[in-house]
Amino acid sequence: MLNKTQPNWWRRAVAYQVYPKSFQDTTGSGTGDLQGIIRRLDYLAELGIDVIWLSPVFASPQVDNGYDISDYRAIDPRFGTMEDMDELIAKAKERGIGIVMDLVVNHCSDEHEWFQKACQDPDGRYGRFFYIEDWDGEHLPCNWRSAFGGSVWEPLPGHPDKIYLHTFHKKQPDLNWENPELREEIYKMVNWWLDKGLAGFRIDAIINIKKVLPYRDYPADRSDGMCSISTMNYHAKGIGQFLGEMADRCFTPHHAFTAGEVFYVNDEDLPEFIGDNGYFSSMFDFNETVCNASDKGWYDQKPITPEQYKACCFESQKKVAGFDGFLSNIIENHDEPRGVSRYIPKGECTVRGKKMLGGLNFLLRGLPFIYQGQELGMENLAVNSIDEVDDISARDEYQVALNAGLTEQQAMDAVNMFSRDNARTPFQWDTTENAGFTTGKPWLHVNPNYKEINLEAQRNDPDSVYQFYRTLIQLRKKSELEDAIIYGETVPYRVEQKNLMAYLRKGEKNTVLVMGNFQPEAQTVPLPGAVKQVLLNNCDTAAIADGAVTLEGYQLLVLWME
Repeated sequence: MLNKTQPNWWRRAVAYQVYPKSFQDTTGSGTGDLQGIIRRLDYLAELGIDVIWLSPVFASPQVDNGYDISDYRAIDPRFGTMEDMDELIAKAKERGIGIVMDLVVNHCSDEHEWFQKACQDPDGRYGRFFYIEDWDGEHLPCNWRSAFGGSVWEPLPGHPDKIYLHTFHKKQPDLNWENPELREEIYKMVNWWLDKGLAGFRIDAIINIKKVLPYRDYPADRSDGMCSISTMNYHAKGIGQFLGEMADRCFTPHHAFTAGEVFYVNDEDLPEFIGDNGYFSSMFDFNETVCNASDKGWYDQKPITPEQYKACCFESQKKVAGFDGFLSNIIENHDEPRGVSRYIPKGECTVRGKKMLGGLNFLLRGLPFIYQGQELGMENLAVNSIDEVDDISARDEYQVALNAGLTEQQAMDAVNMFSRDNARTPFQWDTTENAGFTTGKPWLHVNPNYKEINLEAQRNDPDSVYQFYRTLIQLRKKSELEDAIIYGETVPYRVEQKNLMAYLRKGEKNTVLVMGNFQPEAQTVPLPGAVKQVLLNNCDTAAIADGAVTLEGYQLLVLWME
């Protein structure tokens, strides 16, 4: 069991993201709740999880599924009570599992008390908690486009002569981190939660807290005359003042684990962000998720190829080589489509391919994060109409595609590929109605394939994706290989061989070779030395002979080398 009172305890952990709204409903409301997570703790312990990251369960109007927080110290009644939260923390701890909550402090809800008071008195104390500017009704301070479309500027309710800034939805006003009074309130709240026994935080959209001031325009990247908010993020300087202060005041004294949602960091600045002296314990690797992204929108984004996926992974690993930084590795999360539908070529998404993808990602250097349902190989959900879509970003991208001249079907094809709804469909527990998620009407569609892909079908099947993930976790916790699998460097192998992703994990005493044949056709791979033991294999056999191995289509092999 991990000792969470020690610095860097999290390096040996395996983390699991729960999207509470879609995990387990115990009331028949159609929405998952905290008691549902408590009920499933034994399942997560059986899987081998050490850390659970909960997407937001704070009080919220749910405009952006909880990422619009109206009270940081209250649990939304949809999910339960603060007593339920305390029970979850305590019962998870009994099983050796730490609870990590989502820290959303770039913005709050427009229903938060702070913003309500800012609207009452824009020039007063709470008005300074936000970015509120005078407005002549025509000219905006800058041409930044919000992440969900449209300008980042919105008229302040009750004040036609003022506007406020929102990086995301207009009901998510940005908090002004330049104001030390605001920062002090945030630190009090963070420490209040850590004192309750949280293991730490996943930190949402944190790179956005530093703005380019004074405001300035950037070249437009679409016909609307605006530029992506990410352009501003790239040019903003000085965020370290805020992040270092928060770490010193909150995270370090509690030995808290923190995983930052961080984009746009220069390679030379990475040691400032993660590592023993970094602002965060870790940060998520999004290199694969942004591959082939287009300023034009989802409709213009090309599918990622196996060669691109390999290159993205190795590029990220290279960036953190040479210092003590750990990435948090993912193939999917609540903001991304299902990884098996995204990274495995269309028409080739088999059980074997799902295992291969999971193994290749899981065994990279860093902290592996499993998103709920990933361990079952859950897939994207295709819908027929935009009226069936909940995701606000997907609805915006649908309109962007139509504005670009695409047909409704072409626009829906892009939505079905990249919509955040894909990962938010209810967890598929069994073959009963609504996949065992709820006795009521689910808040979001259940994927019709739950009859074939569900925990009940896989739990006792030794060849299932679920059992493969359990084996992966056990391999990571194999103490005699810890120097290689947890702390060892990642050394790419046979990079020039097409549709082969292979790398060595080299420790002080041990070397492990990870190989995945990212195509349906077999291919032969020379080995870098003698094989001591086959540690993991998603096929029945391993054709090793004469210093080489012939990999079947989508075969994954993990070898302990002499």
